[in-house]
Amino acid sequence: MEEVLTRLLAVFVAFFVVVDPIATAPLFASLTAAHPAAERARTARRGVLVAAGVLLLFALAGAWLLGTLGIGLSAFRIAGGLLLFLLSVDMIMVRQTGLRATTPVEDEEARERADVSVFPLAIPLIAGPGAMTTVVLLMGAARGSLARQAEVLCVLAAVLVLTFACLRGAARLARLLGITGINVVTRVSGLVTAALAVQFVLDGIAQAFPRAG
Repeated sequence: MEEVLTRLLAVFVAFFVVVDPIATAPLFASLTAAHPAAERARTARRGVLVAAGVLLLFALAGAWLLGTLGIGLSAFRIAGGLLLFLLSVDMIMVRQTGLRATTPVEDEEARERADVSVFPLAIPLIAGPGAMTTVVLLMGAARGSLARQAEVLCVLAAVLVLTFACLRGAARLARLLGITGINVVTRVSGLVTAALAVQFVLDGIAQAFPRAG
């Protein structure tokens, strides 16, 4: 039981730091500032559901896609680890780039849209490159065990429910934590993401170059 709880906690932390609902909430509040409360609730729900669909697709078909392209899981682990490391640097430095946010041109387009649930909320704010990479890697690590893959999907669902709760309380959360508090959480998450990224790279290298018996 203790081993299962430890594994679930590790998966939860991995998803939580790459989805980063605490940092996403203020961006959502800004994008929907002019919307009535009922519309904000619908947008949050739709955005989370679309992101869930995208991540579920990557979870179930990611390994097949890699195989079709002739990409080994070890190579994807290394590439994914490097991508997550770049993401962690952005988080630690608290800067917004195309890896974890939208570009200025995309921001302007988003403000002009009546519905921001798909873009930029679902993609890339919730189901961004980091989340897509992480779900493929975690499902790949659990390959061969339906129980462990079910654990990954259940934890992903829990993180998305938590993300929805943060979006619903975005304005209150932003007031409670303030800019400084949100930046502190983002930096701590960035440090954890960096460690996770290094572990993915090490696992990929170990898988690609196994020690001779």
